[in-house]
Amino acid sequence: MGEEFIEENGRIGDLLPYEKAENRAFGIYKLKFFTKDYYTSHKINTFYPFVEVSFELSKDQKHYHVPITLSPFGYSTYRGS
Repeated sequence: MGEEFIEENGRIGDLLPYEKAENRAFGIYKLKFFTKDYYTSHKINTFYPFVEVSFELSKDQKHYHVPITLSPFGYSTYRGS
């Protein structure tokens, strides 16, 4: 659907702009983080070459925050507020 890159603060701005919330396609989405590319560029070995996070957009929610915390050998994600 699209491709974005993280900003200096480690975030992606608006993947799906808020003002277009009523036009969003609700359903299941997947974010794919290419962690090996990142860690290789910093000369760090990693166990996970990429991380995929699947989630579902519903009509009752207009704002989504999907944080990911990662290290070379683990990661955690949750639905933020």
